[in-house]
Amino acid sequence: MNIRRVPFDHPDAVKLNDQVQAEYAERYGDEGDVTPLDPRMFEPPLGRYLLAYDDQDRPVATGGWRTQGKNDKGYADGDAELKRMYVIPQARGLGLARRILAALETDARTAGRTRMVLETGTEQPEAIALYESSGYEPCTKFGHYRESPMSRCFAKALRAK
Repeated sequence: MNIRRVPFDHPDAVKLNDQVQAEYAERYGDEGDVTPLDPRMFEPPLGRYLLAYDDQDRPVATGGWRTQGKNDKGYADGDAELKRMYVIPQARGLGLARRILAALETDARTAGRTRMVLETGTEQPEAIALYESSGYEPCTKFGHYRESPMSRCFAKALRAK
């Protein structure tokens, strides 16, 4: 697998984003994640967006982070927020999400972020398992879905290596 940095609005990123939105809608019975996102949020040094491609150059996984600072939505100064982690069904179980997560953590740490935060939901137990096994711990809720009973928020300190 080949992991590449791409813009958030790259055609392959848009394609996978549409797929993850359809999966969210199926799992939660709604329109998907309506968190406001702008492609500029993922441009260095404010963030990063990654796509994994298989050996036939097909996009199979995605993920990104964006800078957050202390605000009324529960973020803290130094936060990097993980967004749009997704692996297509045919490529699950190959460790791609873990590889993308590690690359995003390294990139956010290098950019001076001190904590990676993420929001997922009760209908994504495999995501929760990935994050917990990667050192993430439950934290105070933040972001667009902080009031939802289905929301689960996690954080991990990004310590210098």
